[in-house]
Amino acid sequence: MANVGPAYGMSREVQSKIQKKYDPELETRLVEWIIAQCGTEIGRPEPGREGFQAWLKNGIVLSKLVNSLHGESSKPVKIQQPPPTTVFKQMEQVAQFLKASEDYGVVKTDIFQTVDLFEGKDLAAVQRTLMALGSLAVTKNDGHYHGDPSWFMKKAQEHKRDFSDQQLKEGKNVIGLQMGSNKGASQAGSTGYGRPRQIIS
Repeated sequence: MANVGPAYGMSREVQSKIQKKYDPELETRLVEWIIAQCGTEIGRPEPGREGFQAWLKNGIVLSKLVNSLHGESSKPVKIQQPPPTTVFKQMEQVAQFLKASEDYGVVKTDIFQTVDLFEGKDLAAVQRTLMALGSLAVTKNDGHYHGDPSWFMKKAQEHKRDFSDQQLKEGKNVIGLQMGSNKGASQAGSTGYGRPRQIIS
């Protein structure tokens, strides 16, 4: 949370709620996965929110992570060497990771904003993005995922069905049960609009 002044009133309440969403147990699982995926040379963060943020902040670890999910010839992110030290260059590296994650299949609503990580505004959103990325990697099952597959849930996959034109035509003639049945329907016993119903005893 460096370079950010204290929050007051409403913004402090909002920030407090956001921070409560951060999951320390999930942090441990994500760290284990990232190290399994990228190798031990990326180091290990200090436990806790600040350590996790500092580890990912310059975008290098994140970029290595997304690159590790691709073949040798198709790395989507160019990693700056030496690691970026200026704020602009670090944010640029993180932005490249976010673009590569979206291209990989992470939906926009699961992708964090650069400031969420950089200023520590919403590290739970960072966790959400990493979880979505891990789930996709397990689901794709293309040989690039490393680590325990049970760390992530597989995404539901599309199950396409192909019907012939004949089958589609036949389907139009069927009245679905949810629409009810028209068998035995008649207007017997109905009265004209506005007229009282005749009750015969």
